[in-house]
Amino acid sequence: MDHEDLRLWSKRAADWAADYHAGLRDRPVRAPLVPGAVARQLPGAPPEAAEPMEAIWADFERIVPGGMTHWQHPGFFAYFPANAAPASMLAEQLVNAMGCNALIWQTSPAATEVEQVMMDWLRQAVGLPEGFVGTIHDTATVATLSAVLTMRERALGWKGLEEGLSGGPVLRFYASAETHSSVDKAIRVAGIGQRNLVKVATDGARAMTGAALRAAIRADREAGMLPAGVILCAGGTSVGAFDRIADCLAVCREEGVPSHVDAAWSGSAMICPEFRGLWAGIEGADSVVLNPHKWLGVQFDCSVQFMRDPGAQVRTLGLRPTYLETAGREEIVNFNEWTVPLGRRFRALKLWFVLRAYGLEGLRARIRNHIAWAAEARDRLAALPGVEIVTEPRLSLFSFALDTDAATEALLARINDDGRIYLTQTRVDGRFAIRVQVGSFDCTREDVMLIAKVVNELLAR
Repeated sequence: MDHEDLRLWSKRAADWAADYHAGLRDRPVRAPLVPGAVARQLPGAPPEAAEPMEAIWADFERIVPGGMTHWQHPGFFAYFPANAAPASMLAEQLVNAMGCNALIWQTSPAATEVEQVMMDWLRQAVGLPEGFVGTIHDTATVATLSAVLTMRERALGWKGLEEGLSGGPVLRFYASAETHSSVDKAIRVAGIGQRNLVKVATDGARAMTGAALRAAIRADREAGMLPAGVILCAGGTSVGAFDRIADCLAVCREEGVPSHVDAAWSGSAMICPEFRGLWAGIEGADSVVLNPHKWLGVQFDCSVQFMRDPGAQVRTLGLRPTYLETAGREEIVNFNEWTVPLGRRFRALKLWFVLRAYGLEGLRARIRNHIAWAAEARDRLAALPGVEIVTEPRLSLFSFALDTDAATEALLARINDDGRIYLTQTRVDGRFAIRVQVGSFDCTREDVMLIAKVVNELLAR
């Protein structure tokens, strides 16, 4: 295959993509397969000779689409969305064509500088004050790990980088049980140890309070341990919980403990000023992560971390051997020094395309619709016999259940086997519940109202 072949097949791929999206409603959201069904359709050994593109394409069409969970399906109400707006897909095609590695400024100057400007555009869009600067990671997991490593080194006076953690003080981090499992993973990878992640008790609204956080920090200090960092939850994955952000950040300042706020899902909604009360006080955070690839239509992967002062993170993660220097430009921004990987994709281009192609007002309209439609879907489900709303909507996320766990689990299996919509589960105070999360970029009100229709039909059978 050469570049002239690519010209032909790229056009065919674009046509396929348009047809694929147009026909998504005709497909089951989740592939009705058993493990191994796709692998069994592939040869057990690689080909010795080149094969014609026609054969490769035919196998792709025969094997892959029918073996996918269709994340862009308008009936996808599971997990959180991983949206891919058309403008974002177009930008990704251009990035793929250039095939750059934006590891330092001189390897891709436009990638670095577009990212710098896009971070400021997004900062303004979500209402963060001037002074916050950002970078794009692949996922919130890496953003949170970067923040945890930085908080660890701040607590150790940057000695951990040279001396390791052995023989040092016992470091303690604080979060509620509503935070994402990526927080636990970051604590493990950073060498802190799971037992040193203190899961602070929450109040009746599933929020960590300043008083509970203060008590946990002071108890650890009295026990001879070193409080090193706080990770706050702003829109938890399970049921959308929000910690008392302002109160907890005030405690962080009083106690001299740095903070990181996980707003991976909810942060996108903050382009709508009316929702910013949910993270009131955010300007006091040291670090904030939000994922445009969830709710802003920017194709996965694109996770943004904002920092009040990136200096501590660059000091923690930055390495600049001779082969990564840019001669004569000692103070240039090299974003690899802000994160764990050295290699970096040109992720900012799709953010640039999306923000321009839809505008903040267009994106706000989508988010506002999703939230309004989720509330309406909640009411329709609540009106069905035997259905109980377990947690009320936080933005566009809520949960419901039947009278027993067994009945709820059976209903969820029937919903997903039906194929018209896709939902996932959680546990709320030990109770099995079904999550509903509205956020698919191209879903309509009719698509969202299908949730209650499907549940009603299945309950009546």
